[in-house]
Amino acid sequence: MPLLRVENLKVEYLIGKGWFRTPLKLTAVNNVSFHIEKAETLGLVGESGCGKSSLAKALVRLEKASSGKIYLNDLDILSLKGENLRKARSQFQMIFQDPYSSLNPRMKIGRALEEVLAIHSKLNKEKRKERVSELLELVGLPASTADRYPHQFSGGQKQRICIARALAVEPQFIVADEPVSALDVSVQAQIINLLQEIQEKTSISYLFIAHDLAVVEHISHRILVMYLGQIVESGNSKEIIENPAHPYTAALISAVPIPDPKLKRKRIILPGDVPSPLNPPTGCPFHPRCPYAIERCKVETPELKPIKDETSHLSACFLSKQLNLKPFTKII
Repeated sequence: MPLLRVENLKVEYLIGKGWFRTPLKLTAVNNVSFHIEKAETLGLVGESGCGKSSLAKALVRLEKASSGKIYLNDLDILSLKGENLRKARSQFQMIFQDPYSSLNPRMKIGRALEEVLAIHSKLNKEKRKERVSELLELVGLPASTADRYPHQFSGGQKQRICIARALAVEPQFIVADEPVSALDVSVQAQIINLLQEIQEKTSISYLFIAHDLAVVEHISHRILVMYLGQIVESGNSKEIIENPAHPYTAALISAVPIPDPKLKRKRIILPGDVPSPLNPPTGCPFHPRCPYAIERCKVETPELKPIKDETSHLSACFLSKQLNLKPFTKII
């Protein structure tokens, strides 16, 4: 039984509401379904504006889902209200993209962590302080830093504190929304390694969201590729990177630098821009930019289906079985 199940989730926004205006409907997340197992990291990649953050916030009830279901250990998260929702929040938490704006600049780190414990646990004040020290040491910071303010820390240290805050109530599931994009490359590696170490110790599950496929490949067991609010490909991380089945995935992979001089890769430049979700194209959402699009792509929307029988590698492309999109070639 998966830890998290998402079924046909849709997130919509009304744009331009007013007394004399008819609001436009923007579909940020369009009938998305997936699951996450216990102690698994599921990567989510896609261009800016494709709906990743809207999906992330809907999962932790920071955005309202228009329709669909979210189950955490068979608990219907979307049906929860009031006190029941507050209690359930200890099971799912979020790490935000910007550590600089995620912490109250006027609150000492120890107090910020203790506040979470005061709301979500029954620990007394002494036990809460002990737990704060444990959390700081868990993320590689000395317990003495509890008396410092956020401005006294580097960006990487602030993100460690945000991770400690998310872990404070011992959640089963964490959404990490681009947690390393605002950090230097060397610090990114430290945070990624920290998340993996914590997962080994606690068996926690992550939805890890990022632009950078190289980072996602390193940390994720499986990957979802999102385009214009829809999942266009999903599967094992290695399979996705080495054998992409959707042209959009192949284009994303082609943008990742190759450290191996014995490999070469053709750069795929996609024409045009991502279509507006206020006016999405008919048929396949990717067809206006796809170099392989046929007439069928313009009128029919492909379903997310297995590439082969009895496989977990899924693609929403009519041509997945015919195209050879392998990104790497050996230099002899």
